[in-house]
Amino acid sequence: MTKPRHILVLLGLCAMISIAGALTIGSAPLGWPDWWAALTGNDSGLAHTIIWELRLPRALAAFATGGLLALAGALMQVLLRNPLADPYILGVSGGAASAALLLMLVGASSGSIAGGAFAGAMLSMLLVFGLAHGRGNWTPTRLLLTGVVVAAGWGALISFVLAVSPLGNLRGMLFWLMGDLSDAGTPYPALLVLGGGLLICLPLARSLNVLAHGELQARSLGVAVAPLRWGIYALAALLTASAVALAGSVGFIGLIVPHLLRLLIGSDHRVLLPGAVLLGGALLTVADTLARSVLAPQQLPVGVITAVLGVPVFLYLLSRSVARTGRGS
Repeated sequence: MTKPRHILVLLGLCAMISIAGALTIGSAPLGWPDWWAALTGNDSGLAHTIIWELRLPRALAAFATGGLLALAGALMQVLLRNPLADPYILGVSGGAASAALLLMLVGASSGSIAGGAFAGAMLSMLLVFGLAHGRGNWTPTRLLLTGVVVAAGWGALISFVLAVSPLGNLRGMLFWLMGDLSDAGTPYPALLVLGGGLLICLPLARSLNVLAHGELQARSLGVAVAPLRWGIYALAALLTASAVALAGSVGFIGLIVPHLLRLLIGSDHRVLLPGAVLLGGALLTVADTLARSVLAPQQLPVGVITAVLGVPVFLYLLSRSVARTGRGS
């Protein structure tokens, strides 16, 4: 086994440990005997309810959200040829948040809010891509600038909705904007999207490796650049929309995970993409476990934990990138 494959095995073990930790840690103490009895079906009481109906769905939702964001981040960084690009950078999160907050304002159900967030994210994707394309072709710079402007527009709408919302709704809205898994719902559709997205990406890994070095080189090596870019953007937007619909706006996972993996295992997307899913899922599962247990029984938005962990990691990675660029010069 090569070193990257060793790292994938290690990441897989970390993912399993993070989910196991999420099942055992919480405001209601459960020992390993209770945990094992509930998992094996030998306990149908409180431990069974806590694990199977509360902690396991939430842990799987956290893993799915983290994996979706990390995979979307890896794709966006190839699309924009920027290792510090974020899956929210093109306004997808803003569209989802605007739709979700409008539905919260009228008292819609949690299922309707998740569906509305997904629809808003996809609408934002179509809007950004349509405006960036115009009558000609789009470039990464044009796409990025269009996304920033559209995101600013969504931000204005979000501020308006928060300003006119009743005080009783503001807490739930703010938690959703900061990322919250306490009302995530069933995680299985998101897990299916995550598995399907990874299966679609893996056959494209070689083409992504070439595209990361520039469009001219990709075209000279026979890569169909335009269809590949369309596919990357649509898939990244779908992954981000699924994550936002499930957990709200969770920052930093899609930004730091692909960049961290590039430092560890290089830029081969055959290894980077599954590694991003495993590491992103494990990190968000750990962050959500901390969010619901640090101040238990009070719960924090998981986005607060990812920001606390992500800011120093991002600054460290950025300083390493700057130092490496300086040595290269």
